[in-house]
Amino acid sequence: MLIDNMITRLPLVLLSLLVSASVCAQSGSVTESTSTGTAAACGFYCWWSTQTNATQSKQPAWAVPLVTTYTGLFQVARIDVLRQIAPARTDTWNYGNSKGFNVIVPHSNVEVDVDLPSYIEHNTKAKDGAGDFSIVGKYRLASGNAKHGAYTLSFWTVVTFPTGSYKNGSPNASFQPNLGGGKGWGNFDVQTSVGATLPAGNPAITSSGRPVLWNTAAQYKVGKLFWPEIESNATFYHGGTNDGKMQEFITPGIVIGKCALHPNDKKSRPGLAFGGGMQIATSHFHTYNHALILTARWIY
Repeated sequence: MLIDNMITRLPLVLLSLLVSASVCAQSGSVTESTSTGTAAACGFYCWWSTQTNATQSKQPAWAVPLVTTYTGLFQVARIDVLRQIAPARTDTWNYGNSKGFNVIVPHSNVEVDVDLPSYIEHNTKAKDGAGDFSIVGKYRLASGNAKHGAYTLSFWTVVTFPTGSYKNGSPNASFQPNLGGGKGWGNFDVQTSVGATLPAGNPAITSSGRPVLWNTAAQYKVGKLFWPEIESNATFYHGGTNDGKMQEFITPGIVIGKCALHPNDKKSRPGLAFGGGMQIATSHFHTYNHALILTARWIY
């Protein structure tokens, strides 16, 4: 119980520390020279921020969707809360929703994500506990900003480790390759990704099989901060107990941000974004009927 409570609070603690460090670094570096763009000129955070801005300037400035993986590179600390309502009218709360920290590697088209274990709370006889830990490596294959075609194409791999307690995770590690791309037309954009989960052990293969995930998000920017969207989140089951079945949700939602910490400084990165949406089952087979999604993001 103590370990589970610590895991529950870990994302919030780490997010608070990261916010504090980012604010301090930002306030301490803006008064120094940034003409050379080097760590010696303005400190490590300033240099890192300059490199990140340069990398992201080569891609569209779209919002990160609620469910669909962002098809460009992004640097953010994120925590989501998910409430799923099952057909039997029982609900499950997922605190964290396997989100964490996304970091862009300087001088590259590479992003590395550390996704912390969720804390899963059941309103049934099932035991509450922590979920699985995962890491993500993403490589941006091609991109163009708004002046150069407004498109993205990336490949990424998710590696999940079986750290869940009381059957709140997978019994085996898994490997999930994905390919995603996006295209924009003015304030409108569409991002889509497809991937397959490949378990590394027989227990997971027998229970979950090798599902294929296909997500698509359509967004429209309204004003400076508002990104209403609608998503299709589909899973095609191959093998396992749900072999041959398909599950799809339509997810209307909105993302608000980025709300810049220093709005008058165009080079300043820190800011906040919020969002929410509702997954609504549209397929005959579904493991839950509705899911409320709430997200909070610190862009650094």
